Amino acid sequence: MRGLDLTADRLGAAARAVGSGVASDVRRRAAFYEDDWTSIGRNKLRVAAAATFIFFASVMPALAFGIQFQSETDDVINVVHVLAACAITGTMQSVAGGQPLLIVGVAEPIVLVYKYMFDFAKDRADLGPGLFMAWSAWVCIFTSAFLLLLALGNACAYIDRFTRYAGEAFGALIALLFLQQAVKGLVEEFDVSTENGLWSLFLAFGMLATSMIVRTARSWRFGVGWARALLADYGVPLLVVAWTGVSYASSCNRVDTPDLWDDDEGALDSWSVASSMGDVPGRYVGAAVIPAIIITVLFFFDHNVSSQLAQQPEFNLEKGSAYHWDMLLLSLMTLLCGLVGLPPVNGVIPQSPMLTKSLALVSNYPETDGGGGSG
Repeated sequence: MRGLDLTADRLGAAARAVGSGVASDVRRRAAFYEDDWTSIGRNKLRVAAAATFIFFASVMPALAFGIQFQSETDDVINVVHVLAACAITGTMQSVAGGQPLLIVGVAEPIVLVYKYMFDFAKDRADLGPGLFMAWSAWVCIFTSAFLLLLALGNACAYIDRFTRYAGEAFGALIALLFLQQAVKGLVEEFDVSTENGLWSLFLAFGMLATSMIVRTARSWRFGVGWARALLADYGVPLLVVAWTGVSYASSCNRVDTPDLWDDDEGALDSWSVASSMGDVPGRYVGAAVIPAIIITVLFFFDHNVSSQLAQQPEFNLEKGSAYHWDMLLLSLMTLLCGLVGLPPVNGVIPQSPMLTKSLALVSNYPETDGGGGSG
């Protein structure tokens, strides 16, 4: 695939000039920017199905991570913060990103980092929960600066060192973290009551089983073709709505979504974190470099691997990659999230490769003319 052809000459050229990788990405992708949008009109049905599917595939993890954030940070960060971060940065990536197939969102590793950050801050009288988000903003500022240096320093020219095995292994780790969180959530439902736990198990496995069935609808031997295609494309989103409706047949825990625009209890403080950054003691500002380095390493690997897995050779993409530009954009998104009191985001697995697969045209016959799909 041309987008991942990082030759020795290109590596050498990238190392010679600061920002040359970003400039090269912009030149290469600018030629296709208009087509990225106009091609939607030529593939309306396929794009609509993929967009609907990936919307639900992104919202559900965001809800799960939002609940985990609430638990780990004593409600300092909640579901609304996570959803807002995903919505704002997702729009930025889709409009200004060099690789529009890359899906961004809050990932499990950042939840764990923020948990340890909160554990460090909450028992310190001169920091505490009240200044946690202001301190987190400093962490995001340093992280943004490090990511900017990586982007301008052409560090992404070396992402071909990330082998397919490394990417798949990291994806397996993320899958295990998803599974662990799901099992933990179900166990906590039994803490409420046995009836609540059994009802949650029924909903979870019912949703899983029916979703796996409808995803194979195109290969069914019964039913008319258009109905099977409709179920294959929109079945999972429809099942999310259906099983949500079924959940109201019995009592169960609901996701708490506070109104962050209601300032009766100081909710607007969530959006004005920048105004309290000066209240963070200097020693903690300096200490923010430590988690910033950890997040930078996580983001550099996770963001690039997510993009790489969405652009594997078997997808036959034609429009090339933009790793340096997307790293620069990630730096800006991290800075924005920190200043408005939101958790930072990065490219996510498995949503990114799932989007490419859902958009792909699959042929049962080998290509003979070297052609490829769109991308």
